[in-house]
Amino acid sequence: MSLGIVTDSACALSTKETADLGVAVVPLRVAVGGQEFSESDLTPDRLVAALRAGTVVSTSQPAPTALRAAYDDLAARGATEIVSVHLSEALSGTCSAARTAAADHRVPVHVVDSASIGLGLGFAVRAVAAALAADDEMDSRDATAAVHACVAATSVLFYVDTLEHLRRGGRIGATQAVLGSALSIKPILGIEAGRIEAVDKVRTAARALDRLVDLTLDRVPVPAVLAVQHLGAADRAAALAATLRERTGVEVEAAELGAAVGAHVGPGTLAVVARH
Repeated sequence: MSLGIVTDSACALSTKETADLGVAVVPLRVAVGGQEFSESDLTPDRLVAALRAGTVVSTSQPAPTALRAAYDDLAARGATEIVSVHLSEALSGTCSAARTAAADHRVPVHVVDSASIGLGLGFAVRAVAAALAADDEMDSRDATAAVHACVAATSVLFYVDTLEHLRRGGRIGATQAVLGSALSIKPILGIEAGRIEAVDKVRTAARALDRLVDLTLDRVPVPAVLAVQHLGAADRAAALAATLRERTGVEVEAAELGAAVGAHVGPGTLAVVARH
């Protein structure tokens, strides 16, 4: 039996890394001012410029036909079973599209909701790929268990400059967004059971960065695998990574958020992803 792995571009892993891992990636779609792009074709700089200019940006899941094509390709290359691991079903229709694509496929396709986003999903994809590399007889049940174990051991916390982008995308309510803006609150948010939940709130961006570090280390014991992600905030991300390195003695991966996630959180976002 040969197990194939599919994910979506919200995993925030580079093209080279997914190729090295043997993982097929199906891109999400991002529309900027009515012009649609594959996520892989829209640079963070262009997204940031559009959001700051007030251009309407929206996202959508891959079409079932795109997912089906990925399954067909893996089956043609010898996969006898496929695990399709995607961003949180509570935040996207990608898992639903994957199930539509998987229906009646000639090889069994098992759709797994990672209940995470960004490198929270990326860490899970790495985990299942590593498990498969260590045991090429691994089946879909073991692969699914590897995803769930990784997600359970991973914390995703993030700061946003404004709640407005999350409000526009329907990820939080209008009342929450207005209240946050009116009180000049800087929210610390987290992914909890696949949903975006408030974790803490502070009054300044500088305090928010300190709280990201404190909350992460409260949740995940050191040593840990650590990563910082950002959108249009490279200097603050570098400072955040430096603080994490100083506090933990652990190297910290750095990456910019992809367009599909970035469109909903907005410029200035900083995230810490940690796995014990």
